[in-house]
Amino acid sequence: MERKLTDQELVRREKMENIRKLGIDPFGTRYDRTDFALDIKKKYEDIPHDAFETMEDVACVAGRIMFIRKMGKASFFTIKDKTGKIQVYISINDIGEELYSLFKTADIGDIVGVKGKIMKTQTGEITIKCLEYRHLVKALRPLPEKFHGLTDVEERYRRRYVDLIMNEESMRVAMMRPKIIRCIQNFLDSQGFVEVETPILTTLLTGASARPFETHHNTQDLDMYLRIALELNLKRLLVGGMESVYEIGRTFRNEGMDPQHNPEFTMMEVYQAYSNLEGMMDLTENMYKKIANDVCGKTKFNYLGHEVDLSGTWKRISMVDAIKDKTGIDFSKEMTVDEALELANKHEIEVEAHEHTVGHIINLFFERYVEETLIQPTFLYGHPVEISPLTKRNPEDPRFVDRFELFISGHECANAYTELNDPIDQLSRFEEQLKEKELGNEEANDIDYDFVESLEYGMPPAGGIGYGIDRLIMLFTESESIRDVLLFPTMKPINKNEN
Repeated sequence: MERKLTDQELVRREKMENIRKLGIDPFGTRYDRTDFALDIKKKYEDIPHDAFETMEDVACVAGRIMFIRKMGKASFFTIKDKTGKIQVYISINDIGEELYSLFKTADIGDIVGVKGKIMKTQTGEITIKCLEYRHLVKALRPLPEKFHGLTDVEERYRRRYVDLIMNEESMRVAMMRPKIIRCIQNFLDSQGFVEVETPILTTLLTGASARPFETHHNTQDLDMYLRIALELNLKRLLVGGMESVYEIGRTFRNEGMDPQHNPEFTMMEVYQAYSNLEGMMDLTENMYKKIANDVCGKTKFNYLGHEVDLSGTWKRISMVDAIKDKTGIDFSKEMTVDEALELANKHEIEVEAHEHTVGHIINLFFERYVEETLIQPTFLYGHPVEISPLTKRNPEDPRFVDRFELFISGHECANAYTELNDPIDQLSRFEEQLKEKELGNEEANDIDYDFVESLEYGMPPAGGIGYGIDRLIMLFTESESIRDVLLFPTMKPINKNEN
């Protein structure tokens, strides 16, 4: 179905054809700019107005027109590049009648190149006095009205390209994300870690409890999954002797969507031979503080409705102690499954069939009474063995494991283990997961016999941790939704014929 054009769109297409008749490509050619808006402003903002009268400094910029004030033989307009906006003064006396006529056909949204002299207006605004004007790209659709932009949040996510043009905050977040990731890489590299890549396609569900996306490899006639975690392949590298490795990669879970979850997201997992749970705590705290200081220049952030302070020493508390603090129930004491079920029933906590263990019930109490209360950075450690199939048992109490989760503003930000390297115990844990799967737990792991075999060759004692990079970016950019930090979040398609 052919789209009906608006009056504005029809006018812009007519202008496009007129530009083409002048022998100019309406959709541009290479333009060698030498300067950016923000750099120019920083360089000249403190220079007195009178000093510009004797200066002959020239800049060459390119960007999108965001504002035009046409005034006969002289005009002002503003262009925006990746760094920000800068004003341009253009007159028929400086560029000639032909180019000025071309400029007068310009619309907001067009992309142009400008070369000219640096000046400062009477109001103190750094401005380029245009000496050369180049049409680069004709915008065939008008931008949203500048004071409102894309008011529909769904439209902002769906048409991110327009959102980036109109919304300075969206551009700020987009530009912050690679800076944060680069800081992480530099930090880990400086600690002797090696960045690696592992397969996205897998034949087994391992490394996390999650529902997968399924696919099929035609050549091998093989059902496969998009990976739900990075863990087991990275630990295979520890067996091989790489000792300190990390991967930042896309991960996929076929689950619900909310401000904290997107089905396609970025994980980072880090593994270090001869480390342990405490080593991962220290690494995590140091890394977060490094990002805060080096990228953001501050340690206090407004995150999900709370002011979070990353400075100082972060709190460390066991899961059973945290539950006891909130409920008075002491799960560190030995109890039967029936006793735990009775406590759950008394507190109106629903227990699924595959959760009929003391460990699962402990975790349900934590989720009900504690999780949302952990506002300041907190390492929550000592999880039940039943919910931690890849973690080394605590040597003093084998009902629990050496695992922690980092919570900030009531949300999990990282998950870490003293890694299980006993192949016999690991196989037994896999087998328990298989039993849960048979009882209806769709997120339980498969048995990875090859991984068990790798452990039989000997994996050094190690600490490991997984970070949700998108949630980390949310914290440091003070964003409310995971979709704010993803350039292209998962969206339900719309009927293009309607637009």
